[in-house]
Amino acid sequence: MVVGLSAAEKVYIAGGIAADIRGDGRGRHQFREFNIDTSVIPQANGSARICLGGTDVIASVKAELSVPPPGRPNHGKLEISVECSPTAAPEFEGRGGEELSMDLSRALQRSFLGGTSGAGAAIDLAALSIVEGKLCWALYIDGLVLSSDGNLLDALSIAMKAALSNCGLPKVEIIGGTSPEEEPDYELSGNPEEFTRLETSLVPVIVTLTKVGKHYIVDATAEEESQMTAAVSVAVNKKGSVCGLTKRGGTGLDTSVLLDMISVAKRHSAVLRRALAFAGLFSSPNVEKRPVSFCLLLFRRLDANGCRTK
Repeated sequence: MVVGLSAAEKVYIAGGIAADIRGDGRGRHQFREFNIDTSVIPQANGSARICLGGTDVIASVKAELSVPPPGRPNHGKLEISVECSPTAAPEFEGRGGEELSMDLSRALQRSFLGGTSGAGAAIDLAALSIVEGKLCWALYIDGLVLSSDGNLLDALSIAMKAALSNCGLPKVEIIGGTSPEEEPDYELSGNPEEFTRLETSLVPVIVTLTKVGKHYIVDATAEEESQMTAAVSVAVNKKGSVCGLTKRGGTGLDTSVLLDMISVAKRHSAVLRRALAFAGLFSSPNVEKRPVSFCLLLFRRLDANGCRTK
């Protein structure tokens, strides 16, 4: 979001970050309070909505039966796209929204889709195969930005991870056409209780470090982002492996600074992922959910005190 600030406001933002007391009372490495709701779109196979401060995004997963991709007969398909609603911010109208949508889509694709062979994808694409070379599941993940107050990429990654965890694939029964010359004949179960959950433990969480002055912060607001010199978004999975890296801003970064930013992002992604799991976000729908912000605060304090939180 483009934010017009006075000289005094710019000094206030930079001074607060330098003093580790941001304008909303947070420290440099604290997230804003946020809420997540799942199953918000009944027509989708999985969906989630996250409100992170003034940032509001929705992610949905639509599953369709398809033909396996060329050269990968035992794989399914995974596609990601993002759209910024013109009502989310004035600059999203016209080309501005289209360019940001493309940038967000590319960053998420780098983090979730893996290589051209499917290796490193957030979802095991082989698990989406139904009949080798003939039939598979194609998952279409769509993100929608409803309002923007900074940190869109992180919010979208969390929403997409939650939507994939919420996704259920109907049971498919092959009743004929199994020979190489025949097209498969199948039936989809109409029983809402007969479905398969996706394995989402390796779906990454993205943490963005935004550099303002000599310091970098997590979960930057739109005003803070307007004062950044550079930002690095790091996608990290459960194993602590970096799945994707996106840099914004025209200022270069020393290698030592970049490595430190990646290290900080990995630490915060681990705390965030454990807090989301502890909140019951990735549990079955009948499991009682705990407030995400409370869980994030709890695990951040445990981590700061050197307690084991795995």
